[in-house]
Amino acid sequence: MSLEPFFDVPLVVQAHVLAAVLALGLGPLAMLRRRRDFWHKALGYGFVVSMVATASSAAFIYSLQWFGKFSPIHLLIPVVFVGLWVGVRRARAGDVAGHKAQMVSLYWQSVGVAGLFTFLPNRLMNELVFGGGSWLGFALVLVVGSAFMLWLTRAVRGAVPGPLQVRAR
Repeated sequence: MSLEPFFDVPLVVQAHVLAAVLALGLGPLAMLRRRRDFWHKALGYGFVVSMVATASSAAFIYSLQWFGKFSPIHLLIPVVFVGLWVGVRRARAGDVAGHKAQMVSLYWQSVGVAGLFTFLPNRLMNELVFGGGSWLGFALVLVVGSAFMLWLTRAVRGAVPGPLQVRAR
């Protein structure tokens, strides 16, 4: 594992990676906190801001050019913005179940599924973590990511205790 490839990419890619990694960490922390808890709100706002930064910076990354400068991944940018808007709107309207469903879905789709594709061979994250063109990185992230998302989904639903959940006795 070397950080050298990270410093060799354009600044917009570096900003995108940092924002995505921040969202990756903040999402579960926010989801596992008690609703209306100070930390749930603070972590949730941090997640929203990091997702806005991730999606905004993605608009200026043109490494895969399938349709002019753009690729299918660019179609996720408006999906993320709409998803964030719906999630925040539902929270402000007091629709806790809708907010929870929207944010868990957004996390799974944007950080989980889209993030998985960053570990394909010859992509920056594969190179950073696994050293290059191996499919081993993609397979490992797929298995570990699936297990984590299964646990996270069950923890958010209350089926298993999460590390930050406070259970009423």
